[in-house]
Amino acid sequence: MENIGLSEVILAIVTVDGTQPASGVPVFYAKDEEEREKIALNLARILSGMVHDLENGTYVIVRH
Repeated sequence: MENIGLSEVILAIVTVDGTQPASGVPVFYAKDEEEREKIALNLARILSGMVHDLENGTYVIVRH
């Protein structure tokens, strides 16, 4: 029997770009890069996720 479920999922987005539209994923807005990094690392620990830098002012937190 095959296991069916989500194995990879985007958990959250953390950005300094205030124009980033909200979507089906929680978006956290940081005031600067330092706060963005702190929020992303804390969320990754809490959600058991990994942080990926999109290099455009946005971090994506995913679970692999």
